[in-house]
Amino acid sequence: MEIERKWMVNGWPPEALGLPLLFEQTMRQGYINVRPTVRIREEAMTGGSTEYVLCFKSGTGLVRKEIEMDIPKEKFLELEDLIGLPLIPKVRRTYELPDGLHLEVSHVDEGLPTEFWYAEIEYDTEDQAKQWDASSLSPVLSEYLDDDVTADPGQTMGAYWVVTRLHGEE
Repeated sequence: MEIERKWMVNGWPPEALGLPLLFEQTMRQGYINVRPTVRIREEAMTGGSTEYVLCFKSGTGLVRKEIEMDIPKEKFLELEDLIGLPLIPKVRRTYELPDGLHLEVSHVDEGLPTEFWYAEIEYDTEDQAKQWDASSLSPVLSEYLDDDVTADPGQTMGAYWVVTRLHGEE
């Protein structure tokens, strides 16, 4: 189960927040299906290893069923070839918040007209997610995370895939 909130943001978190950067990853992801989601992703840790992940998701909004499994690079490449469309590149930085939660900020399709930024936080429980308030940690963080799109239709990476990669391909 994935319990996650999502915000549209403008750039990396302000330096004034002083959030420790835990790690950075360069990713490429593509979709075999979007309802339910069947996704492949290459996750290259900056200065470290690369993992290849097959993911299944169902549902929308705050709580979604999610199953992830590592796959061999060869299977990833076969699935990428099967998809036959350019994968979505993104850079994700993971920061530690003062309350111990992790803020994941992603920069998607850098340099393209469709490029954008978003942030996510995963929670242990639905109540924790609903009660979490950035303003209790910092007014700067609250301002940075002022555009909560968790419940908005069409705010998934799968929806972005359809609009930017699949549109006109079916």
